Amino acid sequence: MGDCSATEVVMMEAEEDLIASAQKIMRALESDMKLSDDARIILANLGSQLSSLAMASESRDVVSEEEGEEEGIDEIEQQLDRIQEKVMSWENNQSTMIWDCSSEEAYDYMKAVDETRRLVEVLESRSGSEDGVSLRRAHDVLQTAMARLEEEFRHLLVQNRQPFEPEHMSFRSTEDDLIEAGSVISSGDDSLEDVRESMGRNSEEYAVELVNQDVVHDLKSIAGLMFESGYERECSQVFVNVQKDALDDCLFSLEVEKLSIEDVLKMEWNALNSKIRRWIRVMKVFVRVSLGSEKLLADQILGELGSACFAESSKSAMLQLLNFSEAITIGPHQPEKLIRILDMYEVLDDLMPDITALYPDEAGSSIRTECQDVLERLGECAKTTFVEFEHAVASNVSSNAFPGGGVHPLTRYVMNYFKALMDYRRTLDVVLKGRDQEDDPAPASPDASPSGEEEEDGSSGSSSASAMAVHFKSLISILEANLDGKAKLYKEESLQRLFLMNNIHYMAEKVKGSDLRTVLGDDWIRKHNWKFQQHAMNYERATWSSILALLRDEGYQNTGSSRSLKERLQSFYLSFEEVYKSQTGWSIPDAQLRDDLRISTSLKVIQAYRTYVGRHSNHISEKHIKYSADDLEDYLLDLFEGSQKSLHGSHRK
Repeated sequence: MGDCSATEVVMMEAEEDLIASAQKIMRALESDMKLSDDARIILANLGSQLSSLAMASESRDVVSEEEGEEEGIDEIEQQLDRIQEKVMSWENNQSTMIWDCSSEEAYDYMKAVDETRRLVEVLESRSGSEDGVSLRRAHDVLQTAMARLEEEFRHLLVQNRQPFEPEHMSFRSTEDDLIEAGSVISSGDDSLEDVRESMGRNSEEYAVELVNQDVVHDLKSIAGLMFESGYERECSQVFVNVQKDALDDCLFSLEVEKLSIEDVLKMEWNALNSKIRRWIRVMKVFVRVSLGSEKLLADQILGELGSACFAESSKSAMLQLLNFSEAITIGPHQPEKLIRILDMYEVLDDLMPDITALYPDEAGSSIRTECQDVLERLGECAKTTFVEFEHAVASNVSSNAFPGGGVHPLTRYVMNYFKALMDYRRTLDVVLKGRDQEDDPAPASPDASPSGEEEEDGSSGSSSASAMAVHFKSLISILEANLDGKAKLYKEESLQRLFLMNNIHYMAEKVKGSDLRTVLGDDWIRKHNWKFQQHAMNYERATWSSILALLRDEGYQNTGSSRSLKERLQSFYLSFEEVYKSQTGWSIPDAQLRDDLRISTSLKVIQAYRTYVGRHSNHISEKHIKYSADDLEDYLLDLFEGSQKSLHGSHRK
């Protein structure tokens, strides 16, 4: 120790004992698996400081030389000989990793490397020619040691990587247990399960250990020494490369494929739908669990450089996920995609605060910007898809009348589409409002809405009307205009009326029995209830007015003539049989509506028939009464079942 006094020697030995005791306490605390992440970071920092103090204590001869420059070049060369021997002994043993042997071996190696670093600093401050030779030699030893530490750093990261197990985070890999939103809409199923709930919309956030915590202190110590020696770029690059591979493996374990934009655009909808659902579920797990844990690890090991290294190591994986969503926005804007696009929009929008926290500085600005750009493109894609849906409804042309006059598939599709979209009302309102502001439409002309619903409901021009309500009402008006055109394909006016009654009733019931009521309002429901009731009355008038006129005496001469009475009765029977034959094949899918119309029709027909037969019972013999009133009432119950029947040949005995 040079000129140190005995007292100083004793003090330095006491200091070394104190440091050694503190290191033992620290290692005991690190073995406690219940420690929080913050506590582990504090311990890692403390360990690094203790190691530096220990190295400084055992390298006082180097510090003494730096301060006083009293020792000769011979002693420096002796130190270099000792250090070089230590370093080269491991260079000749490349098959064995230092940290795989023992903590004591690793500590001794780190101490030797730190001595080399300090010697370089001392020699760089001196200007003698002999010092220059020693400096070059010290640099060579340090470079060799840094290359070895680089490999040891990589080895510790790779060999101590913890497996990423998504099943421990309630991640569901089974695709078939989720309802296909598109199939639910198209089938007209009234029960749309909340798909987003099954995607873990309210799932807990997890933190996982990506690397065995026992080696985090060692990794931090290696990184600290390499940084102090001017090799921060090499150390950081190793970390970036290893963790980039780890994130690629993570995506692989989450079953995320690497797909080009061309691959996505070529996919059939069923396959693409499956990929989108997986993307939706993966994003939260990847950002909040995997990337959150990666950021923590980078900060633990690399300190201030952790943020930049994390941004670089995670960029490729993030872009892989973002490129998929971008490809979705480029593809055709099919209506069935809207639900999935809104899912993607909501997930990414929900994650934006997390992404901002993960990439807070300049190093992560490109990722933040790309995420925001993709979010905006998803929003624009959702708007465009909805507008394309409006155009698709308007242009849906039929060349043949829908059999039976029931609820048209287009009506079912549109109303179930609306019902499904109610789960996304806030998001859809935001994106549609954005489009309306961009379009800046001129005030609508008085005849812009054929039904006048906006005016009557008090929604037109109202600042309180949501963009979603305005678009929904507009689309329903488009649907009604389309149905008017489809109704004209029927030859019989009564079937035209029945068709419109069925479809408008279906729309009103769909709104009344769902959250659509809160968007379209009670006034809209009352108006459409009145509409389908008017169509029901017009059906009765078109079907039965001329038939029941046969049973009224007004307008008939010689009403008392037995022949005339019989002819009118026979004409009634023939007309009734024709109605029965055709309208048993017509359809009213709603049971309550079907019963209501049957009862209303029966009251009118049976009362008129009984009155006619009773009034003229003296002029019409029993043999001319083909059906009793009860028979006719029973036959009327067969109407609107969608299965054609015939009364020909039937005769009351």
